[in-house]
Amino acid sequence: MVTGAGGALGTDLVRLLREQGEPVTARTRAELDITDADAVGDAVARWADGGGDEGAVLLNAAAFTAVDLAETDPEAARAAHAVNAVAPGLLAGACVRHGARIVHVSTDYVFDGAGPRGRRGPDGGPAGYEPDDPTGAAGVYGRTKEEGEQRVRDAAPDAHHVVRTAWVYGGTGANFVRTMARLAGERETLDVVDDQHGSPTWSADLAAGLVALGRSGTPSGTRHATGGGVTTWCGLARAVFEELGADPGRVHGCTTDQFPRPAPRPAWSVLSPASWEAAGLPPLRPWREALAAAVRRHPDLLGRAPVVR
Repeated sequence: MVTGAGGALGTDLVRLLREQGEPVTARTRAELDITDADAVGDAVARWADGGGDEGAVLLNAAAFTAVDLAETDPEAARAAHAVNAVAPGLLAGACVRHGARIVHVSTDYVFDGAGPRGRRGPDGGPAGYEPDDPTGAAGVYGRTKEEGEQRVRDAAPDAHHVVRTAWVYGGTGANFVRTMARLAGERETLDVVDDQHGSPTWSADLAAGLVALGRSGTPSGTRHATGGGVTTWCGLARAVFEELGADPGRVHGCTTDQFPRPAPRPAWSVLSPASWEAAGLPPLRPWREALAAAVRRHPDLLGRAPVVR
C-alpha cells in the first residue's frame, strides 16, 4: 500500500510496483485522509485483511512540505503537525493491528544542519549524519517530521523502517530541477545558494530503494538513503544548465544570508549511506548520473521554454 501516492515519490513507487507485477493499493491525499484515525484504520483493514499476507508493507510517502508556510501560518503549522507527526503514528498502529509493516519516509531536516559533532569527512569537512546522531530540528517542518519518526517507532517497534532522505526531485510536481530549467529560459544569470550542501535524490531511485527495503528481512530501524555524492544548490543548478546545453557559468553562487527565508535551511544536509549499505541494500546511484537519467525519462523536467545560451 502506498500513501501519498499523488506526489513525486508516491507516483514512482506505484509505477515501479505495477511494472513489477506487485499488487499495490495506491491512496492519494484526496482518496485517504491519513490524519483521520477512523479512515486510516478502515483503509488499512480493507487492504491488509483483503489480500495482504505476511509480506504486507505500507510505504508512507505522504508529507506536508511547505516549510516556509509552516513557519508563518498557524493553520499550516497545525496541518504540518497532523500530516507529518500524527498521521505516521496512526498508519504504523494500524499496520501492527493487521500484521503489516511500515516504511516511513523522513528527512534531513530533523538535524540542525551544522553537521555531526566530533567527526570529519575525508575532505576535512563535516561527515555525513548517521542515523543515531543527535537530532535537533530548527523549524516546524523538521520538528514535525522528527515527532512523526518517534510515533512510528513507538507504535510499531518491531515492524517499521524509518528512511531519511534529502533534496528529492521527480517527474511529478514542482521541484528545484524544474524551476532551474524554467529560469534558464527567462534570465541571463541566476544567483543560487552555494553554502548549503546535500545529495540530490531522484525519486525513482529512492522508490527502488524503498521497495527493496520493504521486501528485505532487514530488522526494524532508521536508515539513510540519498543519491550518491555531495554538491550545493548552486552545483545542482549548474548541472541542470549542462543538461539543457546552456552555459553553467550563468549560474552564480551566493550565500544563504543573501536569500533569507522564513524557515531555516540546513547548511549541511549530507546523510551517510553506511547504515543502508550495512543492511545489504542497493546503493542509490551518484546524483549527477541520476539527474541525466531523470531527464531522459522525464524530458518535461527541462521545460519547453527557449534556453538563453
